[in-house]
Amino acid sequence: MSEYIIEMLNITKEFPGIIANDDITLQLRKGEIHALLGENGAGKSTLMSVLFGLYQPEKGEIRKNGEVVQIRDPNDANDLGIGMVHQHFKLVEVFSVLDNIILGVEPASKPFGFLQKAQARRKVIELSERYGLKVDPDAMVEDITVGMQQRTEILKMLYRDNEVLIFDEPTAVLTPQEIDELMKIMKGLAAEGKSILFITHKLDEIKAVADRCTVLRKGRCIGTVDVASTSKEELSEMMVGRKVQLIMDKSPCLPGESILSVQNLTVKSKRHGKPLVNNVSFNVRRGEIACIAGIDGNGQSELVYALTGLMKADSGKIFLNDKDITQMSIRERTACGMSHIPEDRHKHGLVLDYTLENNLVLKQYNHERFSNHGFLRFDEIRSYAEGLIERFDVRSGQGPETVARSMSGGNQQKAIIAREIDMGSDLLIAVQPTRGLDVGAIEYIRKELLAQRDAGKAVLLVSLELDEVLEVPDRILVMYEGEIVGELDPKHTTAQELGLYMAGARRNG
Repeated sequence: MSEYIIEMLNITKEFPGIIANDDITLQLRKGEIHALLGENGAGKSTLMSVLFGLYQPEKGEIRKNGEVVQIRDPNDANDLGIGMVHQHFKLVEVFSVLDNIILGVEPASKPFGFLQKAQARRKVIELSERYGLKVDPDAMVEDITVGMQQRTEILKMLYRDNEVLIFDEPTAVLTPQEIDELMKIMKGLAAEGKSILFITHKLDEIKAVADRCTVLRKGRCIGTVDVASTSKEELSEMMVGRKVQLIMDKSPCLPGESILSVQNLTVKSKRHGKPLVNNVSFNVRRGEIACIAGIDGNGQSELVYALTGLMKADSGKIFLNDKDITQMSIRERTACGMSHIPEDRHKHGLVLDYTLENNLVLKQYNHERFSNHGFLRFDEIRSYAEGLIERFDVRSGQGPETVARSMSGGNQQKAIIAREIDMGSDLLIAVQPTRGLDVGAIEYIRKELLAQRDAGKAVLLVSLELDEVLEVPDRILVMYEGEIVGELDPKHTTAQELGLYMAGARRNG
């Protein structure tokens, strides 16, 4: 019998204008955690989508336990015991968490086929407790945090008793504590004999849990290495083809006048009326990066929604350049000098069925440069988009004509960042801007944020990444249960102290 549970041999997958996977071989041993590392658009998600039956390869074959298998669709993959947690969740937003988990494998009584939800609920609760994946089975998916949606996806896979588990960027939306928990879960699953394919950009995570790592670059396999004997520097160089600098060289912060002023802001839940943002006041000055830090679900999302106009504030005031914008529309706020890199790039960042060039002018198409008496100037839009694509290294199969939906997650993120930074607004609100990006892109985005600050812009960063919170901003504001409980100087703060504030164990004053 083969020592490999899964073998993908000489896989080639092409899309219009791009070879996403070029003659790639990947072999997964039984009971191992095998990392798949590569830049955005390197072909990692495509390769896993081939294994899960979402795409059919042009060349190559897949073997399970040494036997050649045909995986025509995800049902075939599930029948073979292969499960996948996708980078962009495959959940039905108007269904409950429980309904999403059991969708397609609903337990039914015999002989009449009545749905047995009670036994499904027991199994889901038992799995969530066993693996530390806290979810509310009755919550509607559209009402829960991105982190809980991620846990729902993982439970969906565990519920089906899959033996080969594909995790596509599973930690991109989790807090540091949740990431630690997930690493333990993955090790436990491997110890139980499950085999894990783990797509990530994060070298720390690979070093923490993976046994072996296969590196892809621009659709080709660079090599498979033993993780224990390979340094993070070697892995990052294999991934990007050059040395990467992740420690930022920062000039001293020289803040000017206040650009954003938030006064006694309260946002209440539509469901139960409790304050999600409770009497919050702070300001962000010209020439500084202020960071809102906290564990996911402590009011950061609702605070940003209120600032950007996606949600109405119940009380309090928001001033931008001394102008009261509390009741303004999103377009009016943009015109007053606000740019926004949103947390959910699909819901609030892009029109997925538009082309890349149309997405890049979404907020400016009505400006004189891009329209003439209501008629769009397509040549001008095309040349503007080509300039941004080159400057921000947005990779796509058909350049500006690429449909946004077909791009990799990281390149979708880079497109949003390009659009928002190039608007030249006085205030940039950046929520999880490096989420799902590789080390090379993270380095670039962090430098761009610092460049905005050094150009005299005000930057409000919202991040769940501890290293980012400690390294990029000039000031840290910690949110806990809807309130700002601490203001910290990153130069004089440790990860441990920050963690205590984030967990509510310490409060200012």
